[in-house]
Amino acid sequence: MIKLSVVIISYNEEKNIGRCLESVKGVADEIVVLDSGSTDATTEICKRYGASVFHHKFDGHIEQKNRAITFAQYPHILSLDADEALNETLRKEVMEIKKNFAKDGYYMNRLTNYCGHWVKHCGWYPDTKLRLWDSRKGRWTGVNPHDKYELFEGDKNTAHLKGDILHYSYYTLQDHYRQVEYFTSISAKAYFEKGKRAAIYKLVLNPVAKFLDHYIFKLGFMDGKAGYLISRISAYATWLKYKKLRELQAHG
Repeated sequence: MIKLSVVIISYNEEKNIGRCLESVKGVADEIVVLDSGSTDATTEICKRYGASVFHHKFDGHIEQKNRAITFAQYPHILSLDADEALNETLRKEVMEIKKNFAKDGYYMNRLTNYCGHWVKHCGWYPDTKLRLWDSRKGRWTGVNPHDKYELFEGDKNTAHLKGDILHYSYYTLQDHYRQVEYFTSISAKAYFEKGKRAAIYKLVLNPVAKFLDHYIFKLGFMDGKAGYLISRISAYATWLKYKKLRELQAHG
């Protein structure tokens, strides 16, 4: 049976991280938490669960997640966010994989809880993620804040596990709007640095397209009020991202 390191990055996650750590008890052979300056009880909770806590100033989701891996003792990694947890089916799947880690990586579905509602549409489910892998065969990539783990060419022998990562995303609408403000600033900056530019029409057409995509084509209406709110705020986030990008263009 292989040894498994569970790796998490954190910042002021006292509301969530205990649930995350509880879900990997018996699965993790070690828990590594890379914290970026929490001022709440996050690190104390981690230590109560026996986690090894390290500290580094946050310099990007991709950068922080790649850095966190370097603190792990074992090459086989299960990566979780602090607001995530394994459901029981997925826990059992991971335990079985530890007996025979035959693939380079394993995908799993993520099911998101939005203000108390489990979201099955809007493009939010199954939200497949590569979260269990041999860290010698890939790295975190993407465009901040949208990180993704990618295996190197030639190391893409994968499987898909049963069960779900339970993602406790937003407890209130205010939480969602705060995250939109934060993420759109990061996205606009990343786009600007990559040379992407926003024509004025994108502030009109792209938000409308985003709403229609989430609410109609990805069946967000089947999630009731939650589906409508997610679709509306996603459209707003698209508008805000391009607005911020245009502001960077104007002062760049």
